[in-house]
Amino acid sequence: MRAMDAPARTHGDWTLYRRLLGEARPHAGGLAAFLVLTLVATPLALLIPLPLKVVVDQVLGEKPVHGFLAAVLPASVASSPTALLTLAAVSVVAIAVLLQVHGLTVWALETWLGDRLVLDLRAKVFRHLQRLSLTFHEAKSGAEALYRVQQDAPSIRSVLVYGGIPFVGSIVKIVVMLFVTARIDGELTLVALCAAPPLLLLIQLFRKRLRANWTVVREHEGAANAVVRETLAALRVVKAFVQEDREHDRYVERGGESIRAEMRAVRAESLLWLVVGLVLACGTATVLWIGAQHVRAGALTTGNLLLVMAYLTQLYEPLRAVGNKVAGIQKSLVGADRVFALLDTAPDVVERPGAVAIREAKGAIRFEGVAFGYDKERPLLSGVTLDVPAGARVGIAGPSGSGKTTFLSLLPRFHDPTAGRILLDGLDLRDARLKDLRLQFAIVLQEPVLFSTTIRENIAYGRPEASEAEIAQAARSAGAHEFIEALPEKYDTQVGDRGLRLSGGERQRISLARAFLKDAPILLLDEPTSSVDVRTESVIMDAIERLMSGRTTFIIAHRLSTLDGCDLRLLVQDGTVVAGDAARRAFSDVPEAGTGP
Repeated sequence: MRAMDAPARTHGDWTLYRRLLGEARPHAGGLAAFLVLTLVATPLALLIPLPLKVVVDQVLGEKPVHGFLAAVLPASVASSPTALLTLAAVSVVAIAVLLQVHGLTVWALETWLGDRLVLDLRAKVFRHLQRLSLTFHEAKSGAEALYRVQQDAPSIRSVLVYGGIPFVGSIVKIVVMLFVTARIDGELTLVALCAAPPLLLLIQLFRKRLRANWTVVREHEGAANAVVRETLAALRVVKAFVQEDREHDRYVERGGESIRAEMRAVRAESLLWLVVGLVLACGTATVLWIGAQHVRAGALTTGNLLLVMAYLTQLYEPLRAVGNKVAGIQKSLVGADRVFALLDTAPDVVERPGAVAIREAKGAIRFEGVAFGYDKERPLLSGVTLDVPAGARVGIAGPSGSGKTTFLSLLPRFHDPTAGRILLDGLDLRDARLKDLRLQFAIVLQEPVLFSTTIRENIAYGRPEASEAEIAQAARSAGAHEFIEALPEKYDTQVGDRGLRLSGGERQRISLARAFLKDAPILLLDEPTSSVDVRTESVIMDAIERLMSGRTTFIIAHRLSTLDGCDLRLLVQDGTVVAGDAARRAFSDVPEAGTGP
């Protein structure tokens, strides 16, 4: 995968906010509770400097208690400096306890809510990736898809839980602090407000720049991840050609590009934070200077100045947080943009409204003028017209890259024809329910696909509810039961990543057992013996012969002798499918080698 040099932005900020809120709708109650807890932080912050004001003005300054305290305190407490000092000290501890309880509650809810939002969005992206057609996945890097799930999906937590709700809380805190400080000294409040316009202008100037920078970072990170995934997937080839150093250097190069892009983004963020800090420091210094003048003139008490300065800190802190949150949110919106761009990608193969249910197909298949190509200008197949009776065995041969595997992929609708149609028992495949249609096919591939779980679960992959006896019988039919029973853990043996703890022949026989257990009426075999030795091939062919009995079968083989028992032979070559006498004559000219899609 190549990193993009320019950002690919598909959604505006407000569109992303709206869509993220839509994804979070199932957790609206949790978000509301988190918002309430965030807003509660504001009145708690108002309490923090009050004990200090009481000590400075009433205890040390011996000024009379007035206002709210005079209304709630008994006269004996209000008139005693010792009692007021004790009350102030107890209040400091009580406020600290409240702040700790509030902080722990916010942290717990933030963690739970954020993780649930991320899991739900990851699951949705993962489901959508599975729905997208093979055409999409053949054109895109698997590492890119993995990056969208693992790295981009958490943007919903960063934007809503870490960014959006705290942003709202900061705005509310700013308004409350302005109101409270205005009640104490209106002039100082106006001075403090002078810092807001420059901050808003800075945020607007930096917002688009930060979004563009972090988009480039994500693209470079995805490119580096692609190198790791490709190398580990082809590790045998890398080792065989002694290219470990080359792949290492390639990863370091891609990773270096990612670091350089991230440093550009960090420099932009750091510049924003630096200027924000400078503006707020100037505002604080100005308020301190003017406030001191007010105290010297007798217009403001020392305690009230301390209170104003404390509240000013509480005012400027959310202003600073707004600047920082904007930077962080722009970084996260890049991930959200990429997630929704993926979710907006429509599958090429979709189920039509009112699709017809299929119980059990007989297996008669007809191709009518079928054409297909990944590139419309260069069709891989064209003009295919063919009748296959139910229960027939169809052998397919052809040179590498001629379209044999693609031909088979049209049957379970991994791809849809670009022209013409395919009928199953007289029903256009595109009119059938997709799940029902695919249940009619059992597939055995050239390279058997196993999952990193037990042999039992791999055999029962298509029928998880199958009994132990059914699984064992399928293994016997595939010629796999004997070697499975010889393993220390038998059917509970872990096969390892992609089944690599087993030999190629053993993996293929488990794959055949899976097909036996599914018991579908149509069988697709894509060169099932091409990667095994002659002895293992004989065992597998015996199993395949049993598997083909009574089923409509399409089999691709690179050894023409494998197709001797077929009722119909097809030659796929130069975008055409030749059948009948023409195919038989052409078969003699086809070399017994070459495989390909």
